[in-house]
Amino acid sequence: MMSTISLRLNDKEDMLIRKYAELHHVDLSTFIRQTVIEKIEDEYDLTLFNKIWEEEQDQARMSHDAVKRELGL
Repeated sequence: MMSTISLRLNDKEDMLIRKYAELHHVDLSTFIRQTVIEKIEDEYDLTLFNKIWEEEQDQARMSHDAVKRELGL
């Protein structure tokens, strides 16, 4: 099942979005759908990165040189 979402734009926004989609040879619906999905994925990726970053802040770290010394290289 497909649904429809309405979007209110002023004339300038409408023209910008339409011209951008046209310039990239993609229909308007596909462009808007892909852009919204990419935005959600980017935000999810950033949230996941921040979570992992915070979890690893308390972990001990070794420099590249220290690892080489430890391995006898």
